[in-house]
Amino acid sequence: MAGDHQGEGAPEAVLDGDGLRVAVVAARWNSHITLRLLDGVRRGLAAAGVDADDVTEDWVPGAFELPLAAKTWALSGRVDAVICLGCVIRGETTHYESVAGECASGIQQAQLETGVPIAFGALTVENLQQALARSEGPEGHNVGEDGAKVVVEMARLVARIRKG
Repeated sequence: MAGDHQGEGAPEAVLDGDGLRVAVVAARWNSHITLRLLDGVRRGLAAAGVDADDVTEDWVPGAFELPLAAKTWALSGRVDAVICLGCVIRGETTHYESVAGECASGIQQAQLETGVPIAFGALTVENLQQALARSEGPEGHNVGEDGAKVVVEMARLVARIRKG
């Protein structure tokens, strides 16, 4: 499959989201893109069997605020996984590097500190065309949909490991 990054011989993921509780945190900045990513999350979670009643959606001002909201949800004990959605488009200043880097770093730190899977669904792109290409509808590539698959797979893996 073109664009498949799993590689030859990697086992297929079994996505069973039945009973999983998921928080989705989306950035309002560039909401014309994050709303498309959110549609992808909804499709991906539904396809994996996550009940819509077990999904909570929250909004934050921008990508920089995603890690704090994700960590707060992860520490709440009310969810099995978190998905972060944002879009940082490079501009003419170095602001892009600061926001994109700290967002990624903070999300990784939050999942490592809490032990709760947190998907990085924050686009870090050069231009609007790249953002649109990574947030397409059901027939195209959508990073939000990818994030939904990631958290279902990782939540099940973490639970299995903890059970022994």
